[in-house]
Amino acid sequence: MLRLLRLPCSLLAVLGLTWLLAGCSPRYQPPLTLGTNTWIGYEPLYLARELGYYDGANLRLVELASTTQTLDALRIGTLDMAAVTLDEALLLAQEGQPISVLWVLNISAGADALIAKPAITALAQLRGKRIGVEQTATGAYMLDAALQQAGLQVQDITIVPLPLDEHFSAWQANAIDAVVTFDPARQKLLHTGGLELFTSQDIPGQIVDVLVARQSALDCCRPQIAQVIAGQQRALQYLRQTPDQAWQHMAPRQGVAAENVADALSGIELPDARMNRQLLTDPNTGLPATTRQLVQTMQQNHLLHSPPDTAALIRADFAVEAAP
Repeated sequence: MLRLLRLPCSLLAVLGLTWLLAGCSPRYQPPLTLGTNTWIGYEPLYLARELGYYDGANLRLVELASTTQTLDALRIGTLDMAAVTLDEALLLAQEGQPISVLWVLNISAGADALIAKPAITALAQLRGKRIGVEQTATGAYMLDAALQQAGLQVQDITIVPLPLDEHFSAWQANAIDAVVTFDPARQKLLHTGGLELFTSQDIPGQIVDVLVARQSALDCCRPQIAQVIAGQQRALQYLRQTPDQAWQHMAPRQGVAAENVADALSGIELPDARMNRQLLTDPNTGLPATTRQLVQTMQQNHLLHSPPDTAALIRADFAVEAAP
């Protein structure tokens, strides 16, 4: 009888030890996921990863083919954070997505563009033409601004919905006459003879890319989010101090030559920590003012129906705490 009791007692001892060890072991924490498309303004995040600035951080950068994929992944919660344009952040907030804007990654100053086939030399000539555009807020915003400048309306053209990764192939197949696009596709189209008819320089300060985080990430992972920002800032410093080496790092991911990376970067501003502090805290000239102006423009063009509380959307605490 005693021998029969030994096995269960031994088993209980092992199970008890296993439970005890499990209780003492660190709880598994899944990596913080940050999603982006291949836009040049997000490259400092990947440069930081390549230079080892995120080593040891429980972080995973997720490279997606288009803005549409990034937004969808953020909506369903498979991403904790994402790099998006400010107008896209407004649309997400309008949907009730629990996100906050934490950081300004870049301000487009020419890198977003409407590019047309060589035979089309003026915006007015877009009448009746097929224009490719990604079905995102930025695509709609850029196209609407270009049409306004041309004196055209949406019904004057044929819209061809195209994710970013199909812009170049559709151009080569002559499936479109023009396209609203951005780097790296922009560079490729210009090198095949495309003409820029309208760029973000024509609407200064209105195409802003920001870092957003879901509330669940803010609740659990503030130190990791601060690491993301700190690594991006170190990468910007590396870019300023050693631009040639930085371009070499960036070129393979962009699929262009290093000198083309330099050209693409010339079309954007990359705010440092000091500028971010100013942008996120100044209600009169910073991001809050830009957001109010953007909300008004989007409402006038029926791109935004019920504007979110911008004061609640924009958080300045990470910018205030970041090292200059």
